[in-house]
Amino acid sequence: MIVLSPVEEAVLTARARSARAAHRDVVRARIVLGAADGASNARIAAGLGIGDDTVRKWRGRFAAEGLAGLEDRPRSGRPRRFTPVQRAEVKALACTLPAETGQPLSRWSSTDLAAEVVGRGVAASISASTVRRWLRGDAIKPWQHRSWIFPRDPDFAAKAGRVLDLYARTWEGRPLGDDEYVISADEKSQLQALQRRHRGTPATSGRARRVEFEYRRGGTLAYFAAYDVHRARVIGRIAPKTGIAPFTELVEQVMTTEPYASARRVFWVVDNGSSHSGWRSIERMRSDWPTAELVHFPVHASWLNQVEIYFSILQRKAISPNDFADLDALAARILRFQDRYNTAAEPFTWSYTRTDLNNFVNSLAEHAA
Repeated sequence: MIVLSPVEEAVLTARARSARAAHRDVVRARIVLGAADGASNARIAAGLGIGDDTVRKWRGRFAAEGLAGLEDRPRSGRPRRFTPVQRAEVKALACTLPAETGQPLSRWSSTDLAAEVVGRGVAASISASTVRRWLRGDAIKPWQHRSWIFPRDPDFAAKAGRVLDLYARTWEGRPLGDDEYVISADEKSQLQALQRRHRGTPATSGRARRVEFEYRRGGTLAYFAAYDVHRARVIGRIAPKTGIAPFTELVEQVMTTEPYASARRVFWVVDNGSSHSGWRSIERMRSDWPTAELVHFPVHASWLNQVEIYFSILQRKAISPNDFADLDALAARILRFQDRYNTAAEPFTWSYTRTDLNNFVNSLAEHAA
């Protein structure tokens, strides 16, 4: 005979009526409640649609251990096929370039890794799915790659640091005043006017927008843009091609527009493109506009140039997929988008600081060591 305490009865009743508890826990609770009501094992089994042995098992466990007896016993499970050392060796191999192992591969796949593991005698057999599961646990994906350029400017840290200081509104250790501005400038070259040979179709339910693959070339143009880093304002112009002359015209366009025309200083941060490279560009800027200061990024550091973010937005929202009747249509779209952007844009949330730069430079030093 099972006798329940008030606490046990309350717990088992709530468990037996629960819609969220595991089915096995509901069945076990009902077995014990039925036994407490004096029902026989056969009657309880028939009512729950289970075997007499199951009722006898859980009734006996509760009688011996109480509520704790209704929990599952620890199970040993299937013995591990692979040791921690074997797992570590597989992951280490995945972090090795295939060429370093003598294999004629540019990158590892899970199947290739499994074959290499067996070939090296690390394991007698292993499946590609097992390798993939282990690598997934540590977010290792040797079948993917990203391109990057190793900084080769000897003054990389110093030049990049100056720009990051300007983004943080400081220059040479002093905060910028309200009448000092930071302009990120560059050109987007070789913009093509591609006219599709057949008209595209808009998106419909269950079908993406369709764009004709074949096109007619309508020529190229360049778009020069100056982005005010802290005011999120873009001033730009269209030119037939890149060069010193169109960049000089952009500078004039900006420097004769308020508030830059009456500013105490306007910092222009630019990359090392031919339109504005070298000391001559700095001297030319100072000669033409005494309140302007040209500041160059390190070589191969356009990823620090905020106007590139604007260019990516322009490309994504206004140009791609490319379908323009001629260059005039392309130019009109770019300038109209510029006006639209200026009505609602806010400064980019720039979080890359000098601390991040220092960590990056240190990692480069470790990589080169």
